[in-house]
Parts: sequence; structure tokens; C-alpha cells
Amino acid sequence: MSMICGRLSNVHIMATKKIIPPAYVGFGMLTPVYIMSLDQLPKLNTGAIVHEVSDYVYDDAAIIACNLSQWGVSTAMIGTAVGNDLLGHHVSDTLKKLGVQGKVRFTKQYKTPLEVNVSDKKGARTYFWQRTPQILSTLDTADLSLIKRSNLLYVDWYDGDHIVRAMEEAKKHHVPVFLNFEHGHNHPELLKRYSGMVTVCQAVTDAAQLGKKQAMLGTARKLIKSGIKTAIITMASQGCMAVQGDEIIRAYAPKVKAVDASGAGATFSSGYIYGYLNGWSLEDTVRFAIAAASLKVTRSGLEMFPVSEIKGLARLVRIERMVYRGDQFHTIRRLLTLPPNSPLINNPLVKESQKLAEKILPKKKVERKKIKRSLVE
Repeated sequence: MSMICGRLSNVHIMATKKIIPPAYVGFGMLTPVYIMSLDQLPKLNTGAIVHEVSDYVYDDAAIIACNLSQWGVSTAMIGTAVGNDLLGHHVSDTLKKLGVQGKVRFTKQYKTPLEVNVSDKKGARTYFWQRTPQILSTLDTADLSLIKRSNLLYVDWYDGDHIVRAMEEAKKHHVPVFLNFEHGHNHPELLKRYSGMVTVCQAVTDAAQLGKKQAMLGTARKLIKSGIKTAIITMASQGCMAVQGDEIIRAYAPKVKAVDASGAGATFSSGYIYGYLNGWSLEDTVRFAIAAASLKVTRSGLEMFPVSEIKGLARLVRIERMVYRGDQFHTIRRLLTLPPNSPLINNPLVKESQKLAEKILPKKKVERKKIKRSLVE
């Protein structure tokens, strides 16, 4: 595995006992979560059998820190204070066990908030969470010193104005910022306020998730025009679009058998950040992110698949390259293979990866997706 800006390692304590500075720093809510997997969500006043229950640490900033740590990236988390109770100490112990740096603060002012996610096999998800102004306000007193030595800061727009202080600190030390903006781009005043501090922005629209191309294109254009360098529009099972300068890539998610969609969006972000920190091309980064999220939904919980297996599926992700002319996006090429210099093509476990693909992809899809040259339309 290649080094990530000189800071990627499978361990987080060197022989000298010095802590490796984090390549990734997440900033946001800290809460334990229980994830329940069902066949189908029940109707009102009825019940359903729960097939599996798993627990983890949420929100997205923490999920990404844990995911990246599983892939050997040095990570840290700057979060809200948790209650000085069993759940709070469970959060602290879990992060420590996974090698995530950062001090978890305890408070007696409130109990540790809890989140419960219920997922069905169709990919639907219903969640219940506890978020109060009192809890979020503890972000305003968090120590930000980890940011200045990092290579990327991640923030979520739903943490409100509390993220501004962290973004300003990152900008002060020339640290790139990844903003999960979701539907926040619909608020012009927020877009104007954040855009000058954001390097990579991940957003979504309800219409785009239903496959409406113009909604996807319009959102990407809006983000890029605001000054954001890289715009990513996610579309759930429809894949994503990534725009960076003159480069425009449309990626299609492979069809998989969904078991648990909880954390799929954060896993996509994790995959993108992994490629970004490795210095991969936009195409390879997007391929890896799509593959990571697709594999995640095939099993319950948030234990990550190995990097080698994700790379194997990433090879099969269908890509279109596009251009922007006359205020319109145009497809110029469909890619059925990888460039010869792609880090994804130098995978020593190609046969094993193909076997994995055959398990999770429809057989007809796998048979057709043999290595071919790029086709120009």
C-alpha cells in the first residue's frame, strides 16, 4: 500500500512512541449508534423481526475516521462532548481501539446522545437521533490543534455554524476542507459563506437520486461556479458525478444485493478521501469511492472490506467522461477499462477480485465487463 503524504501506516504509534500526525481530521457530532437490519420496515402499530444488530460510532465524521483507520490511514476526531456514562466511555473506547486520535471530552451536563438506525433489504433507512443545541455547542470549545498538522479536515453542514471555526482554522494553516453539504446547497447564503473555505464538496439532490440528470448537472455547475474546486454529486444507487476543473466524470454504481444502507454515504466519502490523500487521479478516486460504498451495503455494520477487494470492484465501475460547453454537459467517452498507469490496475489479487465481483454482481454484468479499450462515441 502506498504512503499517504508520508503519514499512512498500519500502526499509529511508532517505535519511539510518538503519535503520527493525522492525515485526516473529522469534526462533528459524536454518538453511539445501534443499527438494526430487517427484511422490511413494518407498518404502523405492527412489528418486524430484526435479523442483525450492530453498534458503532456516528456521525459521518467519526464513521470516516474509523473507516480510514481500518485502511491504515492515521486519523483523528474532534467531536462533541459525551456524557460521563457507560455509553460515553464506550464511544471513547471504540475510537481508541480503532486507533483514532483525539481526546474525547466527558460532561455531566447531559447523558450521551444515542442514535438508532433501522435498515431494510431494499436500501431504505429510518433513523432516530438525539441532537440538541446544548450538545452541538460543545464543538465551540473543542481543541482544534490537531487540524494544523493534518492533510484534510472533514465537516458536515448539519452541524450548523459550529463548523465555521474549524474551517477557518483549516484555511489559516492551508489545510484542504471536505464539506458534506448534502441539501445545504439549496441555501444561497450558506453556499456563499462556505465556498471560500471548501476544497471538496459532496452534495445531493432528491431529483438526482431518482436519476434525473439535469438536477445532477445543475447542482454541480452551481457548486463549481461558487468557487469550490471539486464538486461531487451523489445519487445513491445511481452512482455519482464528480467535477474538478475541466474534468467531469460520471460513475455508475454496480448493482448489488443491499442488506444495510446505513453509513453508505459516509463510506463513499471515506473512499474518496482515501484516494484523495493518496494523490490518485479523479477517476481512480471516484471508482474506489463507489466500490467502497457498494460493498458496504452488502453487509450489516461498518466493518470495512479490505482495500484490495475494493480495488477489485473499482475496476468494474462504469465511467463516462463529459465536457461542459455552451452551458451544457456532453458525454464524450465511455470507459470500460482503466488507464495503464492507474493504481487500481496494479492489483495483485485480480483473480480474487473477479471472484468477489461474481458474488455481488449479476452474472450477465460480469460476463460483459471484460477488459476493453476506451470507446469514443
